[in-house]
Amino acid sequence: MRKYFLNFAFLMLSALVYGQAGHIMQGVGAVNMSMGGASTAQPLDISGALQWNPAAISVFDNKIIDFNIGAFFSSPELSSTYGTMSGVTEDDRGVSPMPAFAMVWGKEDSKHTFGVSAFGISGFGVTFPENSNYPQDRMGNGNPNFDQTQPVNPISFPQMAGGFGHLESDYMLLQVGFTWAYEISNNFSFGIQPTVNYGALELAPSPISAPSQTLGYPTTDKASALGFGAQFGMFYNSPGGIKLGASYKTGQSFGDLEFKNTYLDGSVAPETTFNMDYPAILSFGLGYSKGDVDFALDYRHVDYENTDGFAEEGWVIAENGFPTGAVKGFGWKNINILSVGLQYKGIEKLPLRVGYTYSSNPIDDELAFFSIPATAVIANAFQFGFSYPLTDNLMLNGVYHYGTSDGKTEGTLLNPTPDVMGGPWNATTNPLGKIPNSKVGYEMTTSMIQFGITYNFKK
Repeated sequence: MRKYFLNFAFLMLSALVYGQAGHIMQGVGAVNMSMGGASTAQPLDISGALQWNPAAISVFDNKIIDFNIGAFFSSPELSSTYGTMSGVTEDDRGVSPMPAFAMVWGKEDSKHTFGVSAFGISGFGVTFPENSNYPQDRMGNGNPNFDQTQPVNPISFPQMAGGFGHLESDYMLLQVGFTWAYEISNNFSFGIQPTVNYGALELAPSPISAPSQTLGYPTTDKASALGFGAQFGMFYNSPGGIKLGASYKTGQSFGDLEFKNTYLDGSVAPETTFNMDYPAILSFGLGYSKGDVDFALDYRHVDYENTDGFAEEGWVIAENGFPTGAVKGFGWKNINILSVGLQYKGIEKLPLRVGYTYSSNPIDDELAFFSIPATAVIANAFQFGFSYPLTDNLMLNGVYHYGTSDGKTEGTLLNPTPDVMGGPWNATTNPLGKIPNSKVGYEMTTSMIQFGITYNFKK
């Protein structure tokens, strides 16, 4: 059974799904994304309801299928300064697909509604090429090919010159949910959704490995793990058009990612393990529908500070009391997300939607160095979407998204080499190993076009 599940995971997510709030997708599907992800109390489509409030699928009284596919483009920029050297490296990853599938079974005379979903709900990834235009290596040997007129970026120098070299990360999380909603009354319902997750991560170089003094940091293979969790929700739909919703998605607990590592010269490096769970999310929603207008407002709290892989920070310390050079975790803070959306149905056969999403930044400036492989942090996202009925049962949905990080996340370069060896690290005065007169930072924009097909089996 595990083999079939993994094959399905790779079929659904042949490439990364990039997070918008930390590493969390702000919405799922063209309709929900066009509403800024707001759906906890305004279930306009089954994908948004299944993602944010399992109780809200009780409003659907037919068998409905929803499939979405989109093209997502991100453009992160990585910059650094060391002494008099400063430069910027642009990501060259390109476009990634974004699929989503959902299905709901409901009947008008039944209090029970069931659903199943397969969503890419999380991901991050960067591809920063190596900058070989360096002045000298770590041993002080000059580079005869160094050209002062060409761009330099210290953090992108080859490892033998003190940088990371070619820097790449690939992380994805596929979540399959099985949902049951029950109508306690005509206006109030609750829902339960057990979830099964598949996550995969690949790093080059690997910051969770202790580097070799001569060979540097190794690269990893793609490691994967299964995770489990649940979501619970409540939904109130008043006769006057006001709607209220609340849901709690538990932390998704994963097994360890087990990496096989290889140094740049092809030799085998020690294997490593890393645990990275998905954070718990608490959502509250307000909806209002009147005539041709549907309004939605959602607030979410994301608990990174109690999530394995994100709560830990700093360097792994060896038994001798000195850092190994391996990273404990991202050290992310909890974040708040605000989503708002508006749908206007006054144009015949052409509902129009606009949405906005705001997310606080989970990354402390002094810990910015540790999140270089996961720079997909968007503060402001803007969406515009529409729907168009192709037949009485078939609906075409579309959305355009644009996001920005609203400035640069920036801190200092870090070096875990102890001060007794000439490095900056000191357990008391400089536990992170901050390098004086240095900076590292990143910023990005994102854009996406997504289309979906919704088929309603009603006669």
